[in-house]
Amino acid sequence: MTSAEIPAPYGTGARDADAGAAPAASQPRTPARIRTHHLQQAKNDGRRFAMLTAYDQYAAEIFDDAGIEVLLVGDSAANNVLGYTTTLPITVDEMIIFSRAVINGATRALVVCDLPFGSYEISPAQAIESSVRLMKEGGVHAVKMEGGRHYADTIRALTTAGIPVMAHIGFTPQSEHALGGYRVQGRGDAAQELIDDAVALAEAGAFCVLMEMVPAEVAAAVDRAVRVPTIGIGAGNSTTGQVLVWQDMAGVRTGRQPKFVKQFADVRSVLAAAATTYGEEVRNGTFPGPEHSF
Repeated sequence: MTSAEIPAPYGTGARDADAGAAPAASQPRTPARIRTHHLQQAKNDGRRFAMLTAYDQYAAEIFDDAGIEVLLVGDSAANNVLGYTTTLPITVDEMIIFSRAVINGATRALVVCDLPFGSYEISPAQAIESSVRLMKEGGVHAVKMEGGRHYADTIRALTTAGIPVMAHIGFTPQSEHALGGYRVQGRGDAAQELIDDAVALAEAGAFCVLMEMVPAEVAAAVDRAVRVPTIGIGAGNSTTGQVLVWQDMAGVRTGRQPKFVKQFADVRSVLAAAATTYGEEVRNGTFPGPEHSF
């Protein structure tokens, strides 16, 4: 059991005075904010948690209200918001803008932000500088960083500086050119390399290890090898958590989908129908009607 979180001893800003009374002792207590130790407790207890990407206020609010435990301000905003063909062009400045929007919409989820390509590779000092900006200016609670055991010292430096780090191994989109495109990682002899990467990053202080496009049996071996929780995207069903890009999950993006994507809705069709009807009513003069006029 983890101890309950005490009220913020230094206040919580302008909303502090309106916080209201504490819940009655008989009411079940749920975390006011998901923290890294709640994810660890989930693994310890054999429970699972969900993670989705979010890049704006309303998506963050909807997913937060739905009980999604972790929101990822992914560098996938490059592909899914800004229209780039890869994640490589997005900058720290852009990630800060998306982070602020998500933080403004989420009140309970743990919000993690990707360190974009070019913001951490040079040195641990560069990684700390970029992460501090994401936390101070973007307001996020943790960062995610791609790469294997080569970055163990960087993760150690970040966690020493008080910055929680989620590691990301397997297929790492920022390295797609070095990896020869979108390919499953960790097959054959490379499986042990992936396990060794995960162990090294967890021992360096990563609070969680995310695996992308990894054979299910290898991901299961990684989960057994590390104490910290694991998250999968295209990594089978043995991880502690799962993550999807929300536009994939909700059926906004069209075209060929990765094997690991399940579409839980067809939001694109709903929006298209609404926009079509709106356009028709504007053109035929039925909107706005008297009830929409002053």
